[in-house]
Amino acid sequence: MATMRAYEELVDFIADGIDPGRIIAFQPSEGVKARLSDLIEREKTNSLSREETSEINQCLQLEHLMRLVKARARQ
Repeated sequence: MATMRAYEELVDFIADGIDPGRIIAFQPSEGVKARLSDLIEREKTNSLSREETSEINQCLQLEHLMRLVKARARQ
């Protein structure tokens, strides 16, 4: 699948170009964490706009990507 290969290339690029310790230690800012927490809580009551639902989905994709990068950095 081309999408999976694109993910793999991006993961390799990030993991190879940054000190592994910095990658592993990376955490989103408190502001980003608070925003996502708010969206997730509001999602439970079905009160999100289409844009907010898209924002959550994008955050989930980024979280998945960072998990892959961190796993690669630990190798």
